[in-house]
Amino acid sequence: MPSINARPYDNHPSTEVAFLGLGVMGFPMAGHLAKAGHKVTVYNRTFSKAEAWAAEFGGKAARTPKEAAANAGIVFCCVGNDEDLRSVVLGENGALAGMASGAIFVDHTTASAEIARELYQQAKQQGVGFIDAPVSGGQAGAVNGKLTVMCGGDRSQFDTIQPLAYHFAQAVTLLGESGSGQLAKMVNQICIAGLVQGLSEAIAFGQAAKLDMKQVLEVISKGAAQSWQMENRGSTMIEDKFDFGFAVDWMRKDLGLVLSEARRNGARVPVTALVDQFYADVQQMGGNRWDTSSLIKRLRS
Repeated sequence: MPSINARPYDNHPSTEVAFLGLGVMGFPMAGHLAKAGHKVTVYNRTFSKAEAWAAEFGGKAARTPKEAAANAGIVFCCVGNDEDLRSVVLGENGALAGMASGAIFVDHTTASAEIARELYQQAKQQGVGFIDAPVSGGQAGAVNGKLTVMCGGDRSQFDTIQPLAYHFAQAVTLLGESGSGQLAKMVNQICIAGLVQGLSEAIAFGQAAKLDMKQVLEVISKGAAQSWQMENRGSTMIEDKFDFGFAVDWMRKDLGLVLSEARRNGARVPVTALVDQFYADVQQMGGNRWDTSSLIKRLRS
């Protein structure tokens, strides 16, 4: 009898899968699949990184997305943006060229809802499934297997990939038709942008008032002001440390997707647009690779 505490992936049979993109997120995500006993073939634009992954986890390294996807029932992907995604999916060496009918492509890239719908249709024409499945939780979530995965696509295909996604996630949820996962990720980023700006102003205000902000945050984090950002970034913001985490460049890319979609659907996002410009200021300060919590730097300069 299975344990009452069993997670959805417990005792899942070994599956042949591929993983495309071995950045700070993809490298550990693919590793969790391998450690769970699945047969993983990886592809990365820089082949030496794929070789390093294979040496660490015992899988195979492929030279093209097509080669990686050739025998995989499920192809996972986590790359940079829409164009990166097209480059690994389409074309004579793209994943779709190597995928058999009935296989499923799962895209963890934070990309546009438009590209998700486009690739869903392209895959469908070839008898292949496509799930857009952006993640939240950052590098730490990927390393610790605690990501949140927001999915769009067909229920039957989602039900197939969900148990495997739980190897690197704590929540894997279908939110609607193709593109819904990407739209949900945009909602996530809108929330984060406002929270980080609010926390930045609060800390800067408290420091100007000569308060012990570590003590203040310890107190208010027990009440209604508590947030993940406060718990995980408050102390480093106080200490002016930003050389880690989710880069400002990545956040601007994500907020650009939000603003583009808002223009399309008519949503009003004035605070998000303002914070996007604040991040542009941080870039001008040389903070392209600083963590998103570096918004506070604007208030100290």
